[in-house]
Amino acid sequence: MVDEVILLDYWPSLFGVRTRIALEEKNIKFDYIEQDLCNKSALLLEMNPVHKKIPVLIHNGKPVCESLIQVEFIDETWPKANPLLPSDPYQRAQARFWGNFIDKMLPGLGKLMWGANGQEQEEGKKEFVEMLKTVESELGDRTYFGGETFGYVDIALIGFYGWFDAFEKYGNFSIEAECPKIIAWAKRCVKRDSVAKSLPDSEKVTELVPELKKKKRVE
Repeated sequence: MVDEVILLDYWPSLFGVRTRIALEEKNIKFDYIEQDLCNKSALLLEMNPVHKKIPVLIHNGKPVCESLIQVEFIDETWPKANPLLPSDPYQRAQARFWGNFIDKMLPGLGKLMWGANGQEQEEGKKEFVEMLKTVESELGDRTYFGGETFGYVDIALIGFYGWFDAFEKYGNFSIEAECPKIIAWAKRCVKRDSVAKSLPDSEKVTELVPELKKKKRVE
């Protein structure tokens, strides 16, 4: 039986990037269906009736929601090629911890990008930089978070990279000046085909931000 794999996604989504990369790492063919988040499709609402959000991975008609859960599902469903999580239970638990920690950077980024005033944006920038420095400390001098092996934690974080230019422009700061090892790591990741073909174009993301800000104000 040939697996039917469909991904409901939105091109600049830093979450959807994770799922795309995981599928590419496993060499899994999938159908990509772009979603209009202002006019959500019947398929999206059917497949994710709880949160009504992307990305949604549909495997043989069954939906899997939440990007990091999708990465784990992909790793377990196609275990032979390029394992994404460590086989050791402790190391696997640590990878999940850091994936969860990375997601906790989102509130700070929300204030940085969509804050109502300068003070809120500065607070968001401070929160984001402090947490990114913590992640950088975990990376240390390793090639990837898993040492020489690209995997789960790398996938969890690299989706943010397509947005770094936008964060810097609207936060008026340099991520490379704050976290040089993170930038060096990201440049290594981008050399992987799975990452290069999955990341959104950073210039297009930055150009999109004013439109997204307008939509936020309307909401």
